[in-house]
Amino acid sequence: MSDRGGYGQFCPVSMASEVLCTRWTTLVVREMLMGSSRFNDLRRGVPRMSPALLSKRLKELERAGVIQTERGGAGSVEYRLTEAGEDLRPIILGLGDWGHRWVESQLTLRNLDPSLLMWDMRRNLNPQPLPPKRCTIHFLYPEVAKALQNWWLVVADGAVDLCNSDPGFDIDLEVRGSLRSMTSVWMGLSKLNQELDSGRLELDGDDKIARAMQAWLGLSSFAPLARRVP
Repeated sequence: MSDRGGYGQFCPVSMASEVLCTRWTTLVVREMLMGSSRFNDLRRGVPRMSPALLSKRLKELERAGVIQTERGGAGSVEYRLTEAGEDLRPIILGLGDWGHRWVESQLTLRNLDPSLLMWDMRRNLNPQPLPPKRCTIHFLYPEVAKALQNWWLVVADGAVDLCNSDPGFDIDLEVRGSLRSMTSVWMGLSKLNQELDSGRLELDGDDKIARAMQAWLGLSSFAPLARRVP
């Protein structure tokens, strides 16, 4: 890559590392493996990455043959994984498996990010347990910066949208409490009932939606893995 010198070795590990081991690159590929294909959606999955750096990494991945650019009408652009990019799926997800098994939970919960948490929840939410109407679920994290305190998941016709500003719909359920607790539940480090019983999370609204929360919320795709460290 242009901002990193080559390793000067013919070993395939070295050659692959020259493509993938620059900062943010594996996370960009992760987002594409999870289904993001548009620039703004990719940004939501890596909210601390600057737009300029994301653009640069996408160009580098395209030159490396990992992604390709598709242009549509009205100037729209989408990024798609090539066969080589799809071949990275077990590698990137394997890194996540390893991190979940072997990185201490306290280190995991030190890296709290409401934007990434809510974006991950949005793409994994299961609409089936929810009523067959538009449902609006408000998440409030009082301890974080004001601009990142409020999030709304809007579920309608099987589709899930994430808003960081009030969409103006009636709230069916409010989830209020600690970002750390919600992250812990999402990553499978604690149980939803534990966080509710402790008062670290509180639910207010439709009782049926509240009781079904674990079913519609689901968990991170890494959560079912058995951890090897506390």
